[in-house]
Amino acid sequence: MRRALLAPLLAVSVTGCSLSGQDTPCTKIGATSQVSIMWRPADFGGRDAARIRLCVDGTCKERSSGGPDDPFASLSVQLPEDIGASTVPVRLIATSTKSGDTVVEDSTRARLKEQHPNGTACPPTAWTATLRAHPDKGLISPKGMKLQ
Repeated sequence: MRRALLAPLLAVSVTGCSLSGQDTPCTKIGATSQVSIMWRPADFGGRDAARIRLCVDGTCKERSSGGPDDPFASLSVQLPEDIGASTVPVRLIATSTKSGDTVVEDSTRARLKEQHPNGTACPPTAWTATLRAHPDKGLISPKGMKLQ
């Protein structure tokens, strides 16, 4: 008797509340269009040794570099949701919190990639790019960024 009751419940949960299994189940994972940079705080020195500023298409955000024991830090600038497949100007400026001197300054153009966190048939669609901030190399690909 228990198996007879469990079978319909299992079928509904697997098909996303569709008895026919034809509707696409969509989760509710949110996403925003944005450009992000990541870095290793230790690359910039001691705790909060630098101020990291990220500007994307005229909008800027800023934060401290973080502590050397933190494996990663990041900063993101949100973009309009309808930005679509485009290329946006990105600028990085990192300054020393002690001297105020510029540690690194770099700019590039980032190509946004289409993201579908709930699958291609479900909303939302987000347009994103991620770069790595490096004190000697500036803005680079995030590939190869591993825990030390």
